[in-house]
Amino acid sequence: MSGHSKWSTIKHKKAAVDAARGVTFQKFSREIIVAAKMGGPDPTGNFRLRTAIDRAKAAGLPNDNIKRAIEKGAGAGGADNVEELTYEGYGAGGTAIFIEAMTDNRNRTAGDIRSYFTKYNGNLGETGCVGWMFKQVGAIEFDKETTDFDKLFEAAIEANAQDVVEEDDILKVITAPEDFQSCVETLEKNGFKGKSAELTRIAENLVEVTDEKIATNILRLMSKLEEHDDVQNVYSNFDISDELMEKIDV
Repeated sequence: MSGHSKWSTIKHKKAAVDAARGVTFQKFSREIIVAAKMGGPDPTGNFRLRTAIDRAKAAGLPNDNIKRAIEKGAGAGGADNVEELTYEGYGAGGTAIFIEAMTDNRNRTAGDIRSYFTKYNGNLGETGCVGWMFKQVGAIEFDKETTDFDKLFEAAIEANAQDVVEEDDILKVITAPEDFQSCVETLEKNGFKGKSAELTRIAENLVEVTDEKIATNILRLMSKLEEHDDVQNVYSNFDISDELMEKIDV
């Protein structure tokens, strides 16, 4: 499994804890704010907003929170100074890490992220140092138990998807970024409504990690970054065996 896939699995396990702290809710709200600010408050004409709302609802974000986030993004206050930024660096063992953030204070966010890299034996780098290692794709997820793989595969290929892969309990349709929206809409017209749909990144080259101390530093850095209020997504190219993963307390 790729570092992206492994981290996705870990994040699913952490979801309940994150939700209890309100971390997940804040991230979804911020994505809705920015999406509404950039494309308008009507989800029928703003695909990014529509997918952000769908993901937020799936995570349990209350409707009142969603409404307030849309209103902020539409100009009701609180969105003017929120900007999207990326950070890149190296974790322990030379693993690449790419971070997508939304912040109203870039100095605070950069300082926090730099301190996390330092604490866990990594190094925050310059823009472009690792970004080329991560391919941006569209990812549409379906429940494996309730979705017929063959029928989904056929519909996905006809919708110009690149592939359909199995990961744990989900089926994931992969698309090129430019085909993402049309693929989602075509699949929905054919009766396939995904449980989530997002633009994400996949590591193209993996770094095998076999040392427990290095693996521990990588996973704790990833966890710390994910918990930061301003960080939306974190990607890495680590490849850690299941046996080693079981030894580590994230």
